[in-house]
Amino acid sequence: MRLIGIAIKPARRGPMELRSTVHVSAEAGLTGDCRGGGRSKKRQITILSHEGWSAACKDIGFDLAWHVRRANLYVSEEIFGPSCVGQRLVINDVVLEITGETIPCDRMDAIYLGLRAALVPEWRGGLTARVYRGGYLTLGDAGLLLP
Repeated sequence: MRLIGIAIKPARRGPMELRSTVHVSAEAGLTGDCRGGGRSKKRQITILSHEGWSAACKDIGFDLAWHVRRANLYVSEEIFGPSCVGQRLVINDVVLEITGETIPCDRMDAIYLGLRAALVPEWRGGLTARVYRGGYLTLGDAGLLLP
């Protein structure tokens, strides 16, 4: 698996900002992202797969940029499903613990009608994670899901 996208959201409901590298910490999640240091340490970072996103776009019949999903990390391989909860995703020096599914909200239909429903099957909406060990992430970093 490869890290093929990084985005942060500096303000709640604000626009996503694409990055080529980012610092990750247990205290703040992705540096500069409004969600990482918030109340829910279970959802510091959200992760979207290329396969899941492509399938959702195919279902709606329209290609959208991955970051309109408002996820933080975009990875090249499908790693999602209930069996991955509790597993660790290692990317470079960073270790993330998978905490659950990212449930698509009604904002997805505001982006494109039908997108929310297209993200529901097979955890296409992505994963939530908490930071187990911080470090730096850079586009192109290899990752591995460990039990």
